[in-house]
Amino acid sequence: MPNQMRLDGNAAAGQLSELFARDVTTALATCAGCHATAPLGALAEYGQNMGVVLRCGRCDTVMLRLVRTPHSIHVDTTGISVMVVPVS
Repeated sequence: MPNQMRLDGNAAAGQLSELFARDVTTALATCAGCHATAPLGALAEYGQNMGVVLRCGRCDTVMLRLVRTPHSIHVDTTGISVMVVPVS
């Protein structure tokens, strides 16, 4: 890609805030293990005290891990091959 088009990640701030400033429980997530698609809110949740683990309802793959520390939030979406967030 030409260097004229290259910016740092701060250039995406507006688009990223649009994604992360909304309720994503209706976002459709496709499992990286079995390719089933379901809303995040329909996935099975485990481990509320230690953080959040969302598993695929079809094959039990861990799709999302979320851990909150006193200073940050860690998100691992390794088990999601693609996520589609509705904008309206």
